[in-house]
Amino acid sequence: MNTSVLTPTPSARPGDAAGGPLAPQIDGDALPPSVGAFDYTRFAPWLPPLEGGLEPGRHPVVIVGGGPVGMSLALGLANHGMRSVILEADDTVCVGSRAACISRRSLEIVERLGALPAFLGKGLPWTGGTSFYKTEEVFRFEMPNDARQKLPPMINLEQYYIEQYLLDEIQRRNAATPGLIDIRWGTELTGFDDEGEAGLTLHVRNALGSYALHAGWMVACDGGQSFVRKSLGLNLEGTAYEGRYVIIDIELHSKHPTERRAWFDPPWNPGSTVLMHRQPDDIWRIDYQLRAGQDSETALQPENVREFVTRHLEAIGEGHLPWKPVWTSIYRAGAMTLQSYRHGSAGRILFAGNAAHAMPIFGVRGLNSGFDDADNLAWKLALVARGVSGAALLDSYSSERIAAFHINAESAMRSTEFMSPPSRGFDLLREAALSLSLEHRGIANLINPRQTQAVSYAPSPLSSSSDELGVGPQPGDAMAEQSLGEQGHLTDRIGPCFTVLVFNAGQARPGCAAEVRKAAARGLPVQLHELDLSGATHDALAALGALEGAVYLLRPDGHVAARWRNPQPGVLLQAIECAACLSPTVEEIV
Repeated sequence: MNTSVLTPTPSARPGDAAGGPLAPQIDGDALPPSVGAFDYTRFAPWLPPLEGGLEPGRHPVVIVGGGPVGMSLALGLANHGMRSVILEADDTVCVGSRAACISRRSLEIVERLGALPAFLGKGLPWTGGTSFYKTEEVFRFEMPNDARQKLPPMINLEQYYIEQYLLDEIQRRNAATPGLIDIRWGTELTGFDDEGEAGLTLHVRNALGSYALHAGWMVACDGGQSFVRKSLGLNLEGTAYEGRYVIIDIELHSKHPTERRAWFDPPWNPGSTVLMHRQPDDIWRIDYQLRAGQDSETALQPENVREFVTRHLEAIGEGHLPWKPVWTSIYRAGAMTLQSYRHGSAGRILFAGNAAHAMPIFGVRGLNSGFDDADNLAWKLALVARGVSGAALLDSYSSERIAAFHINAESAMRSTEFMSPPSRGFDLLREAALSLSLEHRGIANLINPRQTQAVSYAPSPLSSSSDELGVGPQPGDAMAEQSLGEQGHLTDRIGPCFTVLVFNAGQARPGCAAEVRKAAARGLPVQLHELDLSGATHDALAALGALEGAVYLLRPDGHVAARWRNPQPGVLLQAIECAACLSPTVEEIV
């Protein structure tokens, strides 16, 4: 039964594995069509006051690209009182199906940015998924989720909502502090002059005219087709896969629960893989692999989209439900990165998100890696731009996030090679694993999609010598969530600043507070929390190796910088200064 509703369907323009699909062309002043309950708003460009075509003054930070990574970075800078300008070439939030799955780690970052309630209010939480070989279930995975957690392991939320909720938070910040985040819609970067330690001069244009502006630092968050990257003659290096996937978003009123479903070699699309995800507003995302010899443009023809979706829905028992297409595009996987995320004659050009790297969609590491980029960079750039920390702190951003890329890419590439075999040999291996998994459940682990999880920055130049506590996160690890009973959760005490967690267990440590005050006097954002051993905190302290007392130092991005059983005088201050790339204080040298 064909129950599709014929409507015009926006479609991305072809891209490549490094850059991804290009945004669709929208005719004239027409707004992009609404999707579910989401209505687009067009934001007008404007010109600042100019003197001879130049905006007076200098902006501390200019962010090129107002997608989720650019807006997250701006909010992260705002947490440290750092003003920024965002240059966004489009005049709406993103159009089409892009990122859809937000991890627990990213939600922790979004909480520090102030936008978590909106994400949780609209997003659909999920904990696992099912894989099928032909029509038989062969694997079921569950992501870590226990009573310690306050956030789900994953939510599904379309990128236009993600950007809108970050924009809403920007508007709230600007209402409280006008001009804190100056987002300039419909404004395209056309060139820039690198002036060394003096910063940069950026040349921009919009529908009202062209002008130049000065920036102390420029961060390229302008996506896979990055103008900044291309202007510097830089290329992403790594692996580009030949496999192609068609992405089709449909509106379908299905009651199936939120999970990730994958069909390998299904009878209705033999020799291929099909994925299906539920999103808010009854929008369902279907990804299916094009077989060798199939033409991309032909696959995106409306009649072929309609025929495939109808065949798929009938096969899974939902052919009787009415549906309509809302988006189509083609995707090619790639795992590629810049060799450094810091460039320019004085290192004042930085890269983040898809401008810095490309990640396969399998395991949902794309935007989630971008959130981590912004989280790692914001506090470091704020400290350097304010003159508190040395510029070497920004070198740690590049080294840590490139190391994280390689960790993420290793898992993503294994998933990609299983989902979209790059050769006949891989194809035969997958077919053997799938067929054997029907009777040998242990082999089914090869089907595990390896969902994203927090990456450790170990080793890191920002970490200090620590004590062995037996259990708990090591230096470089993200602090693990812990339930504190009626006192909430441990992450409630972790803000966008250095955090010292003192687990007393009956032991007084007055020296910690004094060293925190000294760090604050040097311009560092730092807070101290004490947690005593009680019935409510026992399990948390046990998980952190702190039943006998301990002190943890966390960076502003929530990663552990050091931990001790009982730090000697001065050790905590030294570790804070090391994590911020500060020179030792005079009294420490003496």
